[in-house]
This record gives sequence, structure tokens and C-alpha cells, in this order.
Amino acid sequence: MLTLRCIALAIMLLASTAPSARAAEPYQPTWQSLRKHQRAPEWFRDDKLGIYFHWGVYSVPAYGNEWYPRLMYSKNDPRDRWVYDHHVKTYGDPAEHPYEEFVPQFTAEHFDADEWVDLFQKAGAKFVGPVAEHHDGFSMWASEVTPWNAAQRGPHRDILGEIAAAARQRDLKLVTTFHHARNNLWQVERNGQLEWTGHYSHVKRDFPALLDDPERAFLYGYMPREEFLTLWLAKLDEVIDGYSPDIIYFDSWLDEIPDETKREFLAHYFNHAAETGQEVLVTYKQEDFPADIGVLDIEKGSLEGLTDFAWLTDDTISLGSWCYTNDLRIKPTAVVLHSLIDIVSKNGQLMLNVSPKADGTIPADQRQVLLQLGAWLDKYGEAIYGTRPFVMYGHGPTTAGKGHFGGIATDKAYTAADVRYTRRGDTVYALQLGAPAAGTTTVLQAFAAKDGAAPFEVSQVELLGSDEPVDWQLTAAGVEIKAPANPPDEMAVVYRVEVAKR
Repeated sequence: MLTLRCIALAIMLLASTAPSARAAEPYQPTWQSLRKHQRAPEWFRDDKLGIYFHWGVYSVPAYGNEWYPRLMYSKNDPRDRWVYDHHVKTYGDPAEHPYEEFVPQFTAEHFDADEWVDLFQKAGAKFVGPVAEHHDGFSMWASEVTPWNAAQRGPHRDILGEIAAAARQRDLKLVTTFHHARNNLWQVERNGQLEWTGHYSHVKRDFPALLDDPERAFLYGYMPREEFLTLWLAKLDEVIDGYSPDIIYFDSWLDEIPDETKREFLAHYFNHAAETGQEVLVTYKQEDFPADIGVLDIEKGSLEGLTDFAWLTDDTISLGSWCYTNDLRIKPTAVVLHSLIDIVSKNGQLMLNVSPKADGTIPADQRQVLLQLGAWLDKYGEAIYGTRPFVMYGHGPTTAGKGHFGGIATDKAYTAADVRYTRRGDTVYALQLGAPAAGTTTVLQAFAAKDGAAPFEVSQVELLGSDEPVDWQLTAAGVEIKAPANPPDEMAVVYRVEVAKR
């Protein structure tokens, strides 16, 4: 049977990580051993910006969001019935037109990895990569442990492999994101009762006959829990061994994977990196890994203030779905840029999602934002890349929401009254999130006197991108700057301040 064949292959892949094979390896599958690994490499803290993309079979219907494969079966869920109704109206009953019918339509005929990665590099990204597998169970690499992969079905191309090659030709780091912990259709105990959970739980409840087909059942994660955990690990090992990603990002539900299985993954990944000479990292969203082993990721949000640890935000270029939909609205470039600046000022990094069409094209409105973002970074990137936080992250009336899904709303935009700081050595960058009106005064409060004395000596203030001399003075309130007649940029202006600590 298909399931047994794939699980057997998965077990073969796992054989290389058996305890006897690990005896001489630097990392063992214990928390104590894994803590020897550097949590957040310096290159990651320097690079600041990455780009990834939600692109897969769910891009074909281009409706609702990337959870279409789950919601199309939501016949009896009042909250999500609208997706089911759309599917019935457009394609027919899900019993007759199930999700996998979209796979042959995921053709990607216009996908060009070199062209995509060129665009991402022009946008200023330093690490790039795909959603390697979303909750739907379809893998975007050439897999031997699942037949539901882009090399065997749909595009019949190794999407991850092509992106990886294009990235490394340009000295960019490779990120692969995994969302497949949610794929398993299995029973869990809640309030003393067993309930079916997983991405396709509506199928089990309302369309159980669909699971009689073994290939479909495999795609939908309908298998014994131990088989699924073996497959979950085998997919990761396959990507590690075949593509050597620099970052492995995990979406939610990683807390459902047993610690023993997660430690097996981490030991293999860290040992592989030791062999290839890479400095790699993993991310988590909840308390899925110990904080001294993984990098905390905040989805569509930020942290309240400056942290003493490096972290990541994953956010999308749109105002709605993570994948392409026919009604997708794209954020103004300033919103994306201001979010990046705010995150970096607090010791964070941003991984920005784009949403290609099923045919492999990236829409013009998304391209425009990426190119405008890159143009700003070309001029003022010294205030972003390679920087570290200053003594305070910033000040002003506008603050980012705290935690997951706490991002800035479009009706609460940053303005020139908001200032953020970064630092490189004795150079401090003050980033004003809007163009100040000519002649107005901005006070850089990070330089305000403490205990009656200024904490820094300020020797010079320059406005990047402008030849105008800067009218400034150091007062008890901070560095007071009179805005130039012609600000060099409308989205954000950058002052370079040379300092020495008293």
C-alpha cells in the first residue's frame, strides 16, 4: 500500500540518525547537548530582512486564503461555510471535486526561480525561500517519502531545489518553512472526550468516505499517530540532507510534536550544519523549543519594547490572505518599511511573505512594493543592515501591537513624529518615519541628559541622501534638529549621528 511504502522510505531516512550513528557527532538529541548550538548566528542579526512565499496547490482556487483546503469542506461550520458555498457553486460538491483535483492545475508555467530571486534581492532580502510544506500536505521539493510533491505532480519541478540554487548563486541564505505539524488527522482528548483534529478534520466529520482512498488519506494526514510522526521527521531530514537550509521556520502546532521527536530533528539539523560549515537556526512560535535553542517568531506582530535577545517577525505584503487570492489587497510600501524599521530597532528581523499566482507570476502591485522597498534600502540600508539596538528603540505616538497579530493597522500609520534608532559602533542612526515639514524641530530623545549630564558626546549629525548641512544642537532634551527645506525621502529620513560615550 502507498502509506506503508512511504513510511518504509521514511524509516530508511531516519536510520542514519540512529544512536549508534551519532556516537561521534557533536550534538546528541538531548536539551543539554543541543544548548551548545548558537541560537541566533551573527549573520542572521546582520541580515535583517528575508522574503518567503506562500505558494502551492491552495493558490489555484485563489479564494479566501491559504486555508482553502480545510475550509472548502466546512459544510456545517457557520463561520467558514462561505468557503464551502463558494466551492460548491464554482466547482461542485467537495465529495465530487475534492482538494487534490486542484493539483494538476498547479502548473507554475511562468515560474522562473532566477527571476524571482533577482526580484527578492532587489527588494533587499538577504535570506529567501519557499513554504516548503503547508498544512495541506503537499511538498514543494522532490521527495521520496511522499508522492504528493511538486516534482512528481502539479508543476513537475523541484521548486525548493530551483530556489535554493538561485539563492546560492547570489550568496543569499536559504530559508524553508514548515507548517506540516497540523496536517495529521488524528484523535486527541479534550474535556474527557476524543475529538478529531488536524487540517482536514471537516473531512472526517462530514465527508468520511473520501478517506477510503489511500492516496487521498495520505495527503490528508489520515494515518496512525506514530506513522505521522515518523513521516513528519522524515520530511525534515530529507530537506536538510538534500538542500541544507540555513533557516528552518516552524508555524504553529509544533507543540503537538513530542519533545523526543523534536530533539531528533534538532540533533540531525545541527550535526548536518556542522558537516557543511553552516551556522543555522530554527524558529518557534509558542513554547515549542527552549528559548536558548530556537529563535522566537512573532506572527504579524511585534514586541512591545527593546529586547536583549534576537527575534523574528513573519508578516505578509498583503492586508489579508498569505496566499494569492483574486481580491488580495497589498499594503503601501511605507507600511512595510515602517514595520521593518520598528522591528529592527527592537532587536528583531523581518521575514516578509509574498503571494504568487498559481501560474508562477508575481503580480505587479507586489513587485512595485518590493522594488520601492529595495530602492529605499539601497540608499539608507546602512541604518538597517549590520546594526544593533541603541539604548532605546525609539519614541513617538505610534506603537506596534504586542505579540502575534499585533501589527500596525493602516488607519494608525506612523508619522514624522515617530523616531526609531539603530547603532553600529560609534554611529547612531535616527530614523524618522515620515518627512518632517521644513523648519520644524525634531528632538532625538535618546540623547537626553540623565542625572544632569548628556550620556553621549555628539560630534556630528548628517542627513543621509542630502547635501544640506544639518542645523542641530545638543540640549538637555536631546539632539534638537531643524528639518531641512527638502527632505530626501517621503517615507522615512535617516540622520547619522556620530557619538562617543562620556
